Amino acid sequence: MTTHIPDADRTAWEQAGVRLDLDGELAVVTLCDPKRRNAQTPAMWRALAAIGRALPGTVRVALLQAEGSSFSAGLDRAMFTPEGIPGETGFLQLAASTDAELDEAIASYQEAFTWWRRADLVSVAAVQGHAVGAGFQLALACDLRVVAEDVQFAMKETSLGLVPDLTGTKPLTDLVGYARALEICATGRRVGAEEAVATGLANVAVPADELAAAARDLAAALLSAPRSAVIETKALLQGAGGRSYDQQRAAERQAQARRLRDLAGM
Repeated sequence: MTTHIPDADRTAWEQAGVRLDLDGELAVVTLCDPKRRNAQTPAMWRALAAIGRALPGTVRVALLQAEGSSFSAGLDRAMFTPEGIPGETGFLQLAASTDAELDEAIASYQEAFTWWRRADLVSVAAVQGHAVGAGFQLALACDLRVVAEDVQFAMKETSLGLVPDLTGTKPLTDLVGYARALEICATGRRVGAEEAVATGLANVAVPADELAAAARDLAAALLSAPRSAVIETKALLQGAGGRSYDQQRAAERQAQARRLRDLAGM
């Protein structure tokens, strides 16, 4: 494996609970703190955001996976305590900050979740066990989801008196519709594999011992098509919800014209 990413950065990311492996056009991002069920912290979010910025331009597919029995049990609850996490600003302290400071802090957390849907790559989450709160939202940050049959999605923020604020509300609503999204968030109930596939939250569910292979197979299939065609298709589909039928037709024509000229070397 050849990469320009400094070893010091990789070490810091792993200490925060995230590992990056590059395999040609595939980047594999692994949550690697299974003893804590991959509970998320600001340090983990900074690592994820830094990985997004550091990915080589040659990467076409990003695969997100997690070690252990749980994808991510959500936010480290220490963030809610007066003691907090050493070296981090706890939520009780954040609540006392100015509106601008609070907005800036939450925006910085969101950076860990935004890059997965950028135009130049396709992201796949391989999700097993519990994907709760921030864990659910991290899975939703990806374009596609392959889940184990034991998966349990849950959006617990509302039950704690909060709201989902790590970019999960938009993709959740796009996938399952407003009414079901509201019900899932407001009740905090668990969504299993069968419902996840039936409602579009997941592309496919497989036995837990087949999850890694199924995710790799999907990544390989995504890499088999020409990169420019995948990028154009992703852009068409991402923008479809905001266009009328005729506007989408026009967007298709424009995209196809670019592809034809590119293929013809013009």
